[in-house]
Amino acid sequence: GFGADLPTFTQMVIDLSKFVQAQGWWMALIAGSAGYAFFYIKKRSKALRRALDRMTLKMPVIGPIMVKAAIARYARTLSTMFAAGVPLVEALTSVAGATGNIVYEEATLKIRDEVATGVRLQRCMESTGLFPNMVIQMIAVGEESGSLDQMAAKVADFYEADVDAAVDSMSSLLEPLIMAILGVLVGGLVIAMYLPIFKLGSAI
Repeated sequence: GFGADLPTFTQMVIDLSKFVQAQGWWMALIAGSAGYAFFYIKKRSKALRRALDRMTLKMPVIGPIMVKAAIARYARTLSTMFAAGVPLVEALTSVAGATGNIVYEEATLKIRDEVATGVRLQRCMESTGLFPNMVIQMIAVGEESGSLDQMAAKVADFYEADVDAAVDSMSSLLEPLIMAILGVLVGGLVIAMYLPIFKLGSAI
């Protein structure tokens, strides 16, 4: 009524709202289609899965957790299968599929093939470069003492606890960050709503 223009920030928020209302369905459709296409291609393409999983393992913060999780699944499945009386070579086939990461899956299949030729499990694991010395040493002790299932279970217990602690720590760090982002968004909307009133008051 006063012929004054809306503040730039308020106008930007209004324009963005109109754009989302007008194009929201198309944006959701495009995003959904892109997500479906990505996961479909990832499922079909071993090269893409390998590249993504290798990149994930090298990412800061997340990478070490993914490595520990893969080792925990490797050790837990190995312990369970071996304790059930499954021969080591057959057990390693199941272990490969349980790791949840194609880098560890392919390494485990390579370990299986080498073990089938008579090479010790400890040496096969060491040659991959994917397992910490502590894990290799515990597996070696298990092989020598005839308690491979028990030592693998101890490895799994250690890394599962480590992963749980890391996830809890990350969650406690993310909560304040999420609250800060929400605060900025809500604060921005409040500012966009009240700026015209402040501008009108100064004009009067």
